[in-house]
Amino acid sequence: MSVYEPLTAALLARAALLVAEPDSYVSHHTAARLLGAVVPDDPDVHVTSRRHRVRGEGLAGHRAKVGQRVVRWRGIRMTSPVQTFLDLAHQLSLVDLVVLGDSLVRRRRTTPEELVSATREHRGPYSRLARRAATLVRAGVDSPMETRLRLLIVFAGLPEPEVDHRVHDDDGTLLRRYDLTYLPFPHIIEYDGRQHAESDEQWLTDLGRDEALDDARIRRLVIVPRLNDEWRRYFPSRPGDLAVPA
Repeated sequence: MSVYEPLTAALLARAALLVAEPDSYVSHHTAARLLGAVVPDDPDVHVTSRRHRVRGEGLAGHRAKVGQRVVRWRGIRMTSPVQTFLDLAHQLSLVDLVVLGDSLVRRRRTTPEELVSATREHRGPYSRLARRAATLVRAGVDSPMETRLRLLIVFAGLPEPEVDHRVHDDDGTLLRRYDLTYLPFPHIIEYDGRQHAESDEQWLTDLGRDEALDDARIRRLVIVPRLNDEWRRYFPSRPGDLAVPA
């Protein structure tokens, strides 16, 4: 009787390490997925080795660098969360790297402060990109689209909104939380996924939230001062945008 085992990221990582030289470890996209972080899709299992890069279909081999931080995560040798962030600065755009950082913080694998500290000491190609991405990572971000929405606002030249604002009652019970807020104005910005339109329960919750905001004279609006064009590098909306150098 055969036993079916799901083809998980952990299973693929263990299999890849079996064909790699001793002391190899998984890294890059594979390490990020094992940590529960968000990275663009990549079909390969990434393995880093000290002498010989692993080769084979479905494998991406990397050469180990001096000082790389390696941990054992649930029995699998892999790059640490901070090292994974640094390594992927070589392969991801600024926006995707911040999405990765936000998701690592969300999963409590690291903190914004740890990422900033590590990137200050980091040298080599793409270290400048890593440093800038680390300064844009925030705690309390629920989804990649919330990260992208915040970056779109910031790159357009608007003041950065507060992330994950929480409202409690007098005894400390959490009543509501909001994605992005400009409370001094007061305005709230939120990214609503498809569930907000397709779920009756979510729809009613949203209606109650909006009524509470109306009572408090808080509006879900965006104030738009004079914008700059940096956002076009990462959120192209016309053919010419792609030609703007990063």
